[in-house]
Formats: sequence, C-alpha cells, structure tokens
Amino acid sequence: MIPLSLGEIAAVVGGTVEGDRAVTVTAPAVLDGRQAEPGGLFVAFVGEHVDGHDYAAQAGRAGAAAVLGSRPTALPTVVVEDTKAALQALAAHVVARLRDGLTVVGVTGSHGKTSTKDLLAAVLSSAAPTIATTGSLNNELGVPLTMLRSHAATRFLVLEMGVRRIGDIAELTGLVAPDIGVVLNVGQAHLGHLGSRAAIAQAKGELVQGLAPGGTAVLGADDPRVAAMRSLTDRTVLTFGRAEHADVRIGDVVLDRLVRPSFTLRTAAASAPVALPLVGAHQALNASAAAAAGLAAGVSLAGAAAALATVSLSKWRLEPCELAGGATLLNDSYNADPDSTRAALDALAAVEGGRRIAVLGEMRELGDDSEAEHRAVGEYAASRADVVVAVGARPFADGAGERAVALPDNAAAVEWLRGRLTAGDVVLVKASRGARLDEVAAALASGPHDVLVDRPMDGR
Repeated sequence: MIPLSLGEIAAVVGGTVEGDRAVTVTAPAVLDGRQAEPGGLFVAFVGEHVDGHDYAAQAGRAGAAAVLGSRPTALPTVVVEDTKAALQALAAHVVARLRDGLTVVGVTGSHGKTSTKDLLAAVLSSAAPTIATTGSLNNELGVPLTMLRSHAATRFLVLEMGVRRIGDIAELTGLVAPDIGVVLNVGQAHLGHLGSRAAIAQAKGELVQGLAPGGTAVLGADDPRVAAMRSLTDRTVLTFGRAEHADVRIGDVVLDRLVRPSFTLRTAAASAPVALPLVGAHQALNASAAAAAGLAAGVSLAGAAAALATVSLSKWRLEPCELAGGATLLNDSYNADPDSTRAALDALAAVEGGRRIAVLGEMRELGDDSEAEHRAVGEYAASRADVVVAVGARPFADGAGERAVALPDNAAAVEWLRGRLTAGDVVLVKASRGARLDEVAAALASGPHDVLVDRPMDGR
C-alpha cells in the first residue's frame, strides 16, 4: 500500500472523515479485523448476520490505523455510501499511481487458475518484486484487496480473476486493464450460475477484451473455446499447451513415483527442461501457461524453468503427506469441478502405493447437470481407485457402483477411514470448498506425520 492520509483517501472515494484527517494508512487493507497490520486499513461491511463496523476496535488492537466503512467507528473512519465501490475506487487509484513501473497480469480459467497464479508469481518474482493474489481472493473484493498490497517497489501484479456471472471480469478489468491476460480453459465450473460452456467462454473472454493497449493475451491452445478468443482482440496473442502449434509447448513428460512431472518447454527459439516439485501431470500445462506469461513479461524461458523448479502452491492443492500409520494423503480439498476432479483421480492412480481410496465430496455450482456430472465422475473414479468414498454426494456412489461407499457427512468419513487405512494406502480427498472436506484431511493428518518429500509410499 502506498502511504495515503485519510483526507486523501476520502477525496479519492468521495467520502467524509470522522476523526483525524491526517492519519496515514501505510499497510494493506483487510476485511477481517484479526488480520490487520500496523498502519493498515480495516474495510467494514454490513453483512446479513455480521456488521463489520462492530469489529473496528478489534482491528485497532491488531494495528489498523483507520476504517473504510459506511458509518463512524471507534477508529478514524472514512465514511462512504457504498463500501464496495469505495474499496474498488481506492484500489484503482493506487494502481494508477504506480502504473508507469508496473506490469499487471490477469489469470482466469474454469480450473487451475490458483495453481497457475502461484506458478506465475514464482516466475515473475525471480525477475523483480511481485505481488500476487493470496489463496483464491479472486472476486470483486479480493482483487482490489490484492491491488492495494502494491507499493512503489512492485514491478509485477498478478491478479487471479474468478467469475460467477457474465460481467464479473469486465468489472475487474474496469479497475485495472491487465497488460497480460491468461485464459487457461473453459470447463464446467459455474455451470449453475452461467448455464452453458458458451456462456462461461463469454465470461472468461472478458479478460481478453479488457487488455490494456499493447497488451498480450496468453491462451490455452488445447481448448478450442479458449483458442477462439483470439478473435476477441487485436492485441498480441501467445499460446501454450501440448498442441504442436502452441507458441510454448510441452513435450517429453515423465512422472516420477510421486507423480511429479518433468518435461521440456519449447518455443520457436529455445527449449528448457523443467522439473516441477508438484503432484499431478496436469501441472505441466499450468506451468506452460506461467512460462508463456513470463515470456510476455520479459522473463526468459530458462529463467522461467529455473523458477518453476522451486515453486510451492496455495494450500490444499494435492498436498501430499505421510500419515502416522504409513498411508499417504493427497489433500486436494480446496475446490472441485468435473475436470479438476478427474485430474486429481489420475494423480491418485499414478502414485506408487497399495490400495487407492478416493474420498469425494460435492462438486458445487454445476446447475441442472449436477447429478449427471457426479454420476459420470463417480464412474471415472471407479476406474482410477479401488474404493470410492462418497461423502454427502450419493450420485458419486451411484456412478462408482460396487467400488463405492456412501457416507452421510465428514464425521462418518473420518470414522470409516480411521478404522480401515493401512500402510501403503493412498487417499485422495477432493471436493468443492463448501463441502469442507479439508476437515476430513485435517482429522486424518492430526497424528504425527511428515510432509512427504521423496520416500517410499508403501511404508517400507
């Protein structure tokens, strides 16, 4: 955050100051008072059940210097009519102040965008100071919060951009037009909101349409709906993927026994070997997207490859750990849709070990296709796992047939697993965030264990 007095903030957002106008905000903005930093800004919203203004004192104890909200609080407060609009206006102002020395990258896709954002942040930070979205703060509030973390030394700003309806990404690019826009894929996530893949493609395409003058669109060559977005812009286009015609293409993929991919990235002018420290063959595709965006930002292919070798991901993305009894847990509980669940099941099938157990919770936001998609993924799971544990999602079990175990909730899943896991078992936990299967993963991992690095997975 660049230093701004409350008087300056009020002028930017059209608010009034209750308290000392000279108080200066020097640290990032937060929505949770417990996360406030010394000199930071607490942004207070009135929710359906909770009024954030009531937590201003808590934010002050954590170090917040001031509040942005719709009524006065115990701290000096910039009072506005619309807190969301004010937060977005402030974020746009801060980035505009920094724009001469700042390259902004937007990342979207139906699945893989958080992992790709993490990979890209590693690539860009190897070249210059980089700020990137924390976790999946990718909506109309999360994006401006990330923007407000920018400061005078920041050279790259990586913004993950999510979508639930047409117009969402246009709203975000209206705050800041990205210099580089990465579109990974058009899948089935958010069918419940958008209704069809064509509508999802339209929504994701808003990132390409919102690029800054002189910008670059980085598009997945393997997805026809994404490749077709070339027609939406007159900006430079770079493509990535497995296709022979991709500008940054993947070849020679080899998986080690922990399903970590090694491969070669090739362009017309260069090639570079990459060894990812991440579980899952699908991460090679995400890495190619990050490398392509890195090239657009001025990072060499060799530099990108070196950075990718040291990357780590946001939590609960196929995190491997060894459980106390010698079983292995793959915690992929942050989110799920049909495509990402199949990719996780492929990783489960490829990991060396004994019995494969897929613990699957509900995939949300699939709309009218939800039951059919759950059945189809359940059937696929039965081809990749020895046991399919369906937690609160009966259609998974219907699809998996004889290999299925249907359980009503997370507590039942934990009890069932604890009573049956043996050394050498490999357990995948996968669901949409709302299913909270991270609770199952945490319960299984609550005994003594070590993060799995490179040891036999059968407990020997």
